[in-house]
Amino acid sequence: MTTRSDDLLDGFAVRLHDDVEVGDFLRSGSRVVRISPVARDLICDRDLVADSPARAGLASRLLDLDLADPVLDGLPSPALDELTVVVPVRDDHAGVDDLLTGLSGMVRVVVVDDASRDAGELVRVVDRHGARLVRLDHNLGPAAARNLGSMQVVTPYVAFVDSDVQVSPDALRRLLRHMVDPGLSAVAPRIRATGGDGWLAAYEDVSGSLDLGPVPATTRGWSSVAYVPSACLVVRMADLGAGFDTRMRCGEDVDLVWRMHAEGRRVRHAAEIDARHRSRRSTGRWLGRKAFYGTSAAPLAARHADRVAPAVLTPAAATAVAGVLVQRRWSLALATVAAAMASRRVVSAVPELPAEQKRAVLVATGVGVARQTSGLVLRHWSPAALVLCLLSGRVRRVVAVLSVADGLLSYRALHPRLDPVRFVLARRAEHLAYGAGVWWGALRARSPRCLAPRWLPMTTRRTRR
Repeated sequence: MTTRSDDLLDGFAVRLHDDVEVGDFLRSGSRVVRISPVARDLICDRDLVADSPARAGLASRLLDLDLADPVLDGLPSPALDELTVVVPVRDDHAGVDDLLTGLSGMVRVVVVDDASRDAGELVRVVDRHGARLVRLDHNLGPAAARNLGSMQVVTPYVAFVDSDVQVSPDALRRLLRHMVDPGLSAVAPRIRATGGDGWLAAYEDVSGSLDLGPVPATTRGWSSVAYVPSACLVVRMADLGAGFDTRMRCGEDVDLVWRMHAEGRRVRHAAEIDARHRSRRSTGRWLGRKAFYGTSAAPLAARHADRVAPAVLTPAAATAVAGVLVQRRWSLALATVAAAMASRRVVSAVPELPAEQKRAVLVATGVGVARQTSGLVLRHWSPAALVLCLLSGRVRRVVAVLSVADGLLSYRALHPRLDPVRFVLARRAEHLAYGAGVWWGALRARSPRCLAPRWLPMTTRRTRR
C-alpha cells in the first residue's frame, strides 16, 4: 500500500492504540508486526510526530496497519464552507426535514429526489431550508442518486448523508478535521441506532447493522472494521473517482471503500464522533432489512473475490474446529493434532517473540478462530445449519451451545437494556435473516463464492520489517 505520507502536515502526530505492545515487535491481539530498532526509536512514549520524511513514512504505515490513531488536536482543518452535503432520498420528506433542521443552514446541501411518489412535499421542505433539489424521473437507487448529487458539488469535500440519519454541524466539522491527513480518502462517524422504546429499539441500540463499534480504526480487509457505511460518509472529492457502482442497490458503500483500498488510500471509522440512524420499528421490516444487507455479499464477491469471505482459516485450524464439532472420540483426537499443528504454525512465524507474548498470540488466535467458526455456523451458514438441525440431534446440540455462548458473550460485552433471553433470540433472528439474504444472493448469482472461507496456506512468510 502506498500513501502520500510525505505531504503530512508538520506537527501531524499519531498515537499507538492502547492494546499495542511495543518491543522488538508491535503486537495487537494475534497480529505481530516486526519493527526495526531505528523505527522503534522514532516512537516517543507511544506517540510519533511526523516532522521528518522518516517519521511521516512510519506514521503513515502505522495508520495503514491500524496500529495507531491520528492526533488531530491543535491542527488546522477544513471549514464547513468547504463541504457539501448530498442527501439521496425517496419518499422520506420528514427525514429530510429533520436532517436539514439539525444542520441549521450551516452547510451547503444538495437533495437528490430518487423519483419520490409525493415530490411536492419534498420540494416544500427543501425550499423552506434553502437547500438545492435535483430530481430523478425514474428510481435508480441510492448509488445513482449519490453520484448525481456529487456532480453538483464544487467544494473539495462531500458528505453523503441518508435521509434517515441525524448528524450535527459540529460532527461534520470534526469529521473534516481528519482530512488534514492527505492519505485519507473518506471518514465516517459511528452510526448509532435510535428508534424509541421496546425490545427491538433496545437491541438495535447496541447492535445496529450500521454501528461498527466504539473503537476508532483504519478500515482493513478481513478485520472487524473492513468498511464504513455510506449512511454518513465524508469523502475527498479528488478521490471519489467514478463514485458508487450504480449497478448495486446494496453494498455499494463497501465496494467504494474497497476500491479506495485497492488504490492505496486510507478510510477511517471515527468512532469518537456520533451520528444517529432511525431504526425500523416493525419486526418484519427489520428482518427484511437484515436479509437485504445479506444479498450484497454475492455481487461484492464477484467484484472483490475473497475480500468478502466470511472467515479466514488455515486447513489445520479448520480441521481442529471440525473435529470438536463432530463430537466423536476419533475426531477429538484429530482436533488435538490439528490444533498442535496450527499452534506450531503461529509460533514459527515469529520465533524471536518472547514466550509470554507467544502464549498471548496463541490465545488471541484461538479466540479469533472460535469467533469466526461461530459466525459461519450461526450467521453466514445459518440456513444450512437450520436444515441440518432438523435432521441431526448432534447438530442441534452444537448449534444450541454456539447460540447460547455467542449470545451471552455478546450480551456481557454490549450491556443492552434488554433481558438476556430476548437479546439472544433477537441476535439469532438477525443472523438467520442475514444468512438467508446471503444464500438468496448466492443462488441468484449462481455462485457460492460469498459463502466460502478464505484459506491461508500452512506455510507463513516471516514478518517483514
